[in-house]
Amino acid sequence: MAPLQATPVQGTAEIVDRAPDRAATRVTVEAGEQVFPGHYPGFPIFPGVCVVEHIHLSALATTPEPGLRMEAIESTRFLSPVFPGDRLAIDLVWERKGEKWRCKAVAATPRGDSAKVRLRFSEGQDQ
Repeated sequence: MAPLQATPVQGTAEIVDRAPDRAATRVTVEAGEQVFPGHYPGFPIFPGVCVVEHIHLSALATTPEPGLRMEAIESTRFLSPVFPGDRLAIDLVWERKGEKWRCKAVAATPRGDSAKVRLRFSEGQDQ
């Protein structure tokens, strides 16, 4: 039995497009997310780490081969805030680098890009 995966986010990504080297998911950031009361009271903003987690979960759901696990966040750039009720569109591009995989992702709201993230994956069970 696989260990339970702890995550700070509640939404589940819907896969809307999938090809061998790319994928797209969508997830709604619900107003009831448990991170909002403390980030920031009176003006809730979805934390950047939670956007990265949605990208990570989207990548795990669309890996080009089974059994990949994330081993590093290579880069992250936050471009605009994500608010309660926003629908995140996450576009992922997969590229093999030797024995590793790189996933380049862009998360966007209807207002434009909110984050650009690059993740590195290797073979093995995600923990």
